[in-house]
Amino acid sequence: MVISKSMEALSAGASVIRKMFERGQELAACYGAENVYDFSLGNPASPVPYEVKNAVFSILENQDPKYVHGYMNNAGYGDVRERVAQHLNARFGMHYGKEEIVMTAGAAGGLNIVLRALLDPGDEVLCFAPFFSEYRSYTTNYGGILRVVPADTHHFQLDIEAAEQRIGERTKAVILNNPNNPSGAVYTEETLRCLGEMLQRAEQRAGHPIWLLCDEPYRELVYDGRELPYVPAFFRNAIYLYSFSKTLSLPGERIGYLAIRPDADCCAELRAALVLANRCLGFVNAPSLFQLVIGECLEVKADLAFYDRNRKLIYTELCAMGYDCVRPEGAFYLCIRVPDGDAAAFAERAEKHHILLVPTDGFGLPGFVRLAYCVPYERIERSLPAFRALAEECGLHPENGNAQ
Repeated sequence: MVISKSMEALSAGASVIRKMFERGQELAACYGAENVYDFSLGNPASPVPYEVKNAVFSILENQDPKYVHGYMNNAGYGDVRERVAQHLNARFGMHYGKEEIVMTAGAAGGLNIVLRALLDPGDEVLCFAPFFSEYRSYTTNYGGILRVVPADTHHFQLDIEAAEQRIGERTKAVILNNPNNPSGAVYTEETLRCLGEMLQRAEQRAGHPIWLLCDEPYRELVYDGRELPYVPAFFRNAIYLYSFSKTLSLPGERIGYLAIRPDADCCAELRAALVLANRCLGFVNAPSLFQLVIGECLEVKADLAFYDRNRKLIYTELCAMGYDCVRPEGAFYLCIRVPDGDAAAFAERAEKHHILLVPTDGFGLPGFVRLAYCVPYERIERSLPAFRALAEECGLHPENGNAQ
């Protein structure tokens, strides 16, 4: 065996999202991209804001190339971190300084350096199903064990009681993804405050901090006028992780940051460990050019109307065809309950109609498929006849549509 046993296990469960995305490219080569309806990957189609493009050109033309392209502190450019801290303080009433900010290679890079800093082999990380499937890989990277709270498939809120039962002495962290990928659920402030109170009780029992890792790359994508609570405002041992991949349509640039409250337990020790992890894991630092770009674009907003228009069309049309859909409140994903419970078989049926959907078994949500509607509006329009044919093949009827 050439590869390690741990990597062999990861390879066996390799990302179904990427597999479906690659399959979509193969189908597009055979039948033409306009005849393939790829909803597999959360790859934003909303244009990059002009402020971002202008910042790129301005920085490249006006700043010293050695500064733009060279090394800096492993935590990131000090002036950018100061701007991030001021942005969070003004928006959420916090008291961050630049020392509490680490620029990261996206939220994924941020989660990895946090888990590297926190976990010893055998330590546990708790998450709520449904969850982003890579959380399992990130946890096992450092010898950790992922404990999963089963999904509430009726309300898609957090089961706090079930979570408390699963927390033990080896629990080091809880990952919270809000808005949620893949369900599109937005957790209420009441639910989140209950979670914070439960974690405080659990910390007292365990005798050590239990860190709440707030993974929020979809924070700006919340619909119908809802407000997303800022959890670090009411839970001291919360680490906020943010990415600009979705907000500014920059998934390939790998830029984000994390923030830890200055009054968090062992803050100075943890800050130092996070910066060291950034270096020793090989990130070294977040991409330099886009650190500077982000420093100029912290107030730029996502094009919420772009995604909301897509959301309304796909949800309304699929429900009218008889699909049982979970109504998205945030992010840009729609979950569909599979008629017979076999998500893989349903995805194969859909593929015959050139529709690419992702079974969510690996997200801890069996019996559903995920549809990413962060695509051009026209793709959704073109896909509707194919969805209608699939509904007829599966025996769905308009009067049976059940929008949760």
